[in-house]
Amino acid sequence: MEADVQPAHTTVLLQEAVDALLGDSVGSLACFVDATYGRGGHSALLLQRLPADATLIAFDRDPQAVAHAQTLQDSRFSIRQQPFSEMDALATGSLDGVLMDLGVSSPQIDSAERGFSFRFDGPLDMRMDTTRGMSAAQWLQEADIQTLTEVIRDYGEERFAGAIAKAIVARRTEHGPITRTTELATLVAAAVKTREKGQNPATRTFQALRIFINAELEELTQGLSAALRLLKPGGRLVVISFHSLEDRIVKQFIAEHAREVYDRRNPFAAPKTMALKALGRSKPCASEIAANPRARSAVMRVAQRLPHAPQAVHA
Repeated sequence: MEADVQPAHTTVLLQEAVDALLGDSVGSLACFVDATYGRGGHSALLLQRLPADATLIAFDRDPQAVAHAQTLQDSRFSIRQQPFSEMDALATGSLDGVLMDLGVSSPQIDSAERGFSFRFDGPLDMRMDTTRGMSAAQWLQEADIQTLTEVIRDYGEERFAGAIAKAIVARRTEHGPITRTTELATLVAAAVKTREKGQNPATRTFQALRIFINAELEELTQGLSAALRLLKPGGRLVVISFHSLEDRIVKQFIAEHAREVYDRRNPFAAPKTMALKALGRSKPCASEIAANPRARSAVMRVAQRLPHAPQAVHA
């Protein structure tokens, strides 16, 4: 068994994300949200750069991340142990910026007991909030072949999803529940015929289960909609994603709200006003990727709430 190593978390696109979020200036009584606190890299830099009368509200589902956040001694800062979709409870038009750094953090990946990684032998958990919900092991014991296939295929983009699902059901039928990360990784490796050079055969399956268990794509969709309602005119949305499923949702959301929509049934009606302006897409530079290989798949997209766009009414 490998040692449970917990290196310091390296925040991806740290300066770039904070620069994009703050823009050229920050007004008086500004309020920002760090939707994914993690280990506080973005929050710490934001607090260094925000004025004394600003407010920073952070969200995270992970009890360990919340415990870390509670060590910050800054009256401008508060942490909420909630999924970031629940920022929707904040007041309409109250935020100057929302930052989302999606996915799983290094401390989560590198903690064997969390079950996120096939590199360590640990309980097959994968929950970001370990105080609630069903673990990956519990779900694998109950799901049928069709459901397993759909989750592994759709969330992992795994072409051998059917073979993996059949192997999981056969394994639990013959030998009982799959409860350890290494058990699942070994099973998947036997079911996958070929794999991209340099990629562990279990990579896509572990990604799929983590995304599904934590409802990450649904959470992202809800969080983006909440951010749009909460941003003030001129407020900025910054999202860092780490795989194509997330980035596609962010890209399509910004594109949808950054164009005028005409009612084909009423060609003389005024178009629906654009709510966002896309400010660009960027990726880590070569030196950052060399220093932190986990940054290689990161994509950052930035958008700004247009001043003339009507605010949505909160239901």
